[in-house]
Amino acid sequence: MSSVAVIDYGMGNLHSIAKALQHANPGITVHISADADIIENADRVVFPGVGAMRDCMHALHELNLIDVIKQTARDKPFLGICLGMQALLTDSEENGGIACINLFPGHVRRFADSIKDAQDQPLKIPHMGWNRVKQKPHPLWQDIPQDSRFYFVHSYFVTPDSEQASVATSDYPQPFTCAIAKDNVFAVQFHPEKSQTVGLQLLQNFLRWDGAA
Repeated sequence: MSSVAVIDYGMGNLHSIAKALQHANPGITVHISADADIIENADRVVFPGVGAMRDCMHALHELNLIDVIKQTARDKPFLGICLGMQALLTDSEENGGIACINLFPGHVRRFADSIKDAQDQPLKIPHMGWNRVKQKPHPLWQDIPQDSRFYFVHSYFVTPDSEQASVATSDYPQPFTCAIAKDNVFAVQFHPEKSQTVGLQLLQNFLRWDGAA
């Protein structure tokens, strides 16, 4: 039976993503775990998270999960979500600079406090709610219409060094990268587990994906 490990480092609604994965494929076995053996032996890995990057990286180091993440991201289909996506970059400007995992060269930036919409009205930070996603070709977008709306909650966004790494953008108000991909890694800023039909479709695509672009 196929299995997926949801990395548990104490940040994020892990049961929500686990429930969504089981709904996407009732036959899948979902393990919520910080145990390296369980994570490494799963067929697929999900790296979720919400909150502060400093706390995220501290927890990953304390639990000895950095090398586990790097190894499984090389070996099998790997999905990063929200903070789990941002942590895959080189660093974050939070707290004056936080070193991250560096699977994707690039940086995590905060939305400017002064951003305004087309009517010159201030936009709130965090960026919270439904927003359109403009896809670039990738198997995980299969059967998801272009410009579908996904659910976001974040104050920071990723800026990968390679334009090829970006496989989707959203606007707030300027375009920002909201999905990145390389080899068998796919990561999103939005929350598929909160994004209803299109989020469920993305999780179904992930659970069928063999890691090939």
